[in-house]
Amino acid sequence: RKICKSCKCSQEDHSLSSDVEDDRKIGRLLSDSKYATLTARVKGGDGVRIYKRNRMIITNPIVSRKDPTFDTITYEWAPPGLTQKLAIQYMELIPKEMQPVAGTEGAYYRRRQLMRQLPIYDQDPSHCRGLAEGEVKVMEDFVKKYKADALGVGEVALPGQGGSVKEDEKRQDKTLAASKPSESTNGAVDSAPAGGQRCCEICKQAVPADYPVVYVDRAGYSRQWHPACFVCCKCSEPLVDLIYFWKNGAVWCGRHYCESLRPRCAGCDEIIFSEDYQQAEGMTWHKRHFACLECETLLTGKPFSLDKANLLCTTCRKSR
Repeated sequence: RKICKSCKCSQEDHSLSSDVEDDRKIGRLLSDSKYATLTARVKGGDGVRIYKRNRMIITNPIVSRKDPTFDTITYEWAPPGLTQKLAIQYMELIPKEMQPVAGTEGAYYRRRQLMRQLPIYDQDPSHCRGLAEGEVKVMEDFVKKYKADALGVGEVALPGQGGSVKEDEKRQDKTLAASKPSESTNGAVDSAPAGGQRCCEICKQAVPADYPVVYVDRAGYSRQWHPACFVCCKCSEPLVDLIYFWKNGAVWCGRHYCESLRPRCAGCDEIIFSEDYQQAEGMTWHKRHFACLECETLLTGKPFSLDKANLLCTTCRKSR
């Protein structure tokens, strides 16, 4: 079930995963992709890879008449590969309540988003309860394809500097005659547009030259996003740890990208890989999950009601 039967709260509210579980989940997601460099092999883990999550610790001295003390701020995640100054700038450009400072609502929000946007059962068949035996291979192929075609991790850099190191290396072997200006393509370094002003892909506002932006290698480096504008095109929620899925010229969170390709069961919250499923009022269910929330009676061919997307038989509906 996607909600607790007793208290009716969601999975994100009821049982958040631990940091270790989250790092293993993201490590699995990024492994076997071009972003595997953001993972590390676990010793004695039979090839298991874990997310090399970048944390940031800032220590500020507090000057007083007595002995000096220090104020330490720990960010549970920060964009990798940046100077501390640029990383702090990035954090200041996202809403304070979403900044993943340890022990704050922002850190809790990040963990909720990891579970919401990147559910483990969207990538690992062993965590799925709704798969029939013959559907495991179908799901494995589904995951393999989205890793190759859509999965990405945003890059934070100053405007015009996205992907510059990688592209500089590529250009080392090019001759002067071959290095003519050309249009920006997927993976190409951004060149300043006419007028010299770059704009955010979402809000279309100018991006200051001394403030960091987010780049998406699958979109090409002629596009950039303000940190606060790097959100899923479907739910408008910030993309956790800059992990995105690219489709139709836009960035998606993992949840809504998968739902754009396959239906999701409103009962167990897993992607449906069977072609035989139940539909009602714009929602979908595995046939065996089309059941009353309270008494679990199967409702196929029977009268039912929907209460906030929860199925109820007529008897349980009357008893409420």
